[in-house]
Amino acid sequence: MALIITDECINCGACEPECPNTAIYEGGVKWSLDGKTYEPLINDYFYIVPDKCTECVGFHNEPQCMAVCPVDCIIVDPDHIESKEVLLSKKEKLDLIER
Repeated sequence: MALIITDECINCGACEPECPNTAIYEGGVKWSLDGKTYEPLINDYFYIVPDKCTECVGFHNEPQCMAVCPVDCIIVDPDHIESKEVLLSKKEKLDLIER
């Protein structure tokens, strides 16, 4: 699964530095993956790129963004349900891209 940030986000930014995959971006900021840059997914508040989110699988026991969010506005994205195996595979691919 990937996670999403709801419109209840207060733009505090606590989540962004906690993400080991740099999947969290400030609203309105372009995101990048594998040397390509993409338009922002959301303009008004922080967002999570599903292609980069592994829910911290392979890094931590729980999603770190959810753990630090003061308003609990980070939830499971029902449009991106993935098994632990898929999340680990995604992590491995992201690790290779980062090198």
